[in-house]
Amino acid sequence: MKRREFITLLGGAAAWSVEARAHQPAMPVVGFLGSGSPDAYAPYVAGFRRGLSDTGFAEGHNVSVEYRWAHGHYDRLAALVERRVAIIVASGGPPPAVTAKADR
Repeated sequence: MKRREFITLLGGAAAWSVEARAHQPAMPVVGFLGSGSPDAYAPYVAGFRRGLSDTGFAEGHNVSVEYRWAHGHYDRLAALVERRVAIIVASGGPPPAVTAKADR
């Protein structure tokens, strides 16, 4: 194989790889709103991840999860709602649920 043929083949393979990745659907993003802290919600997050797994989703593989923790300051949750994630899980009572619903 000549050098020019090799370079052409290599360039074509690189372009095909970039194009193949461009046609893959975007990974859905799930927003998880919690009124407290991650430590306080660890059992709930573990159950949420089990539920995702039971339905064929693996965090970081075919779904992305963004967590927002209010630590009692509910205004922190609005940034995730504004991001327009695919779905929102609101945990911790009315404040996260009201925030999730407000901008939808």
